[in-house]
Amino acid sequence: MTISASPAVYPDADSKRWPDVAATPPGSARVRAALLAAGIHPGGRQLGVRVLMPDGRVLGSADPQAPLMRLHRPEALYRRVIAAGLIGFGESYQAGDWDADDLPALLAAMARRAISPPRTIQMLRRAYRRRTPAAEIGTVDGARRNIQRHYDLSNDLFALFLDETMTYSSALFDCDQAGRPIAGAALLAAGQRRKIDRVLDLARVGPGTSLLEVGTGWGELAIRAARRGALVHTVTLSTAQRDMARNRVAAAGVADRVTVELCDYRAIKPTRDGGYDAIVSVEMVEAVDEWHWPVYFATLDRHLAPGGRIALQAITMQHVHLVAARGNHTWIHKYIFPGGLIPSVRAIDEVCRQHTGLQICDVQAFGPHYAQTLRLWRERFQECSAEVAALGFDDTFRRTWLLYLSYAQAGFASGYLNVHHLVLEQVHG
Repeated sequence: MTISASPAVYPDADSKRWPDVAATPPGSARVRAALLAAGIHPGGRQLGVRVLMPDGRVLGSADPQAPLMRLHRPEALYRRVIAAGLIGFGESYQAGDWDADDLPALLAAMARRAISPPRTIQMLRRAYRRRTPAAEIGTVDGARRNIQRHYDLSNDLFALFLDETMTYSSALFDCDQAGRPIAGAALLAAGQRRKIDRVLDLARVGPGTSLLEVGTGWGELAIRAARRGALVHTVTLSTAQRDMARNRVAAAGVADRVTVELCDYRAIKPTRDGGYDAIVSVEMVEAVDEWHWPVYFATLDRHLAPGGRIALQAITMQHVHLVAARGNHTWIHKYIFPGGLIPSVRAIDEVCRQHTGLQICDVQAFGPHYAQTLRLWRERFQECSAEVAALGFDDTFRRTWLLYLSYAQAGFASGYLNVHHLVLEQVHG
């Protein structure tokens, strides 16, 4: 099969907004030669992908069905990887040094090998390990900055690719007879409501329940809980989310049963009557760095009334990968979600046992549903490129977020990442 090389030209990145993308690092011919000999081309074979060079040669995997990476500027890619490892690999995509006909498939192939990485990739990770910057550690001020850097970008931006519920976490779809999620654009809002209802069911939220939600999002869970008759106190660190959530709560006619507060989880004030009947937190723990997990779970424990329940939705990874990732500063941290760490179920269990009176009493995994949720978000984001530009976001931002959404989709599709519903209860006796 013949594959034609098609050079791509992208606008130069804004050097003030994207300094490490705009500037190609200096390169060493000796180091570059060593990298070529030990990693890039053999790595294509090891990672199960093909690499199309500008001169038309196809390197890497011999499988004609393997995902194809179109390498437009090899020299720039080599220099970036030499300078910054896997962060440089991501920056090379942001800069347009390479493309892929099917970006999620390419990244999924790499993610599958990352579960048991080739020696080349292990060496690359060790050689370019970066530590979490002090400014991104989840102190009260650091957590506020981290959340605002992502969630305060623009409510209009998120509205472009989310569904009508404005829910920015995994949906829960109906499944076919083989257990595979039945996902489509028209089914996304229903899948989000199904997910929210399961979280509320797991926490046993009903008429008269006093509910604390840690991490408001844009308010859909609080609205659905209030419609069940619950009294909801929901907290967020995002000003943009708080404002929109309050507007949506008012429009839904439940403002008398929902309080939306701009508040760090550590600053939540105790109730007068011994705590909340139920606490829910959807994809919030990932934004809490590991040093603060004991404080996070102890806070949930402290605010739970006797006999109450906590329902969490958490993105997770295998514990062995968590151990390898501890303290690392990655491309995702640098450009998408500063701070934080994806936990393992084992880590959550250990923190709860060591620092709280909580224990996990139910665990349900649904990772394939997140892969489909992200696919739908990515497809809609790609369809809305003109609208993204109209909001003032440049082409580098578009490529950054396309890589982020594809990277996340690949993580769940490959099984490297998972998502769980966890129920926590207080240990008695």
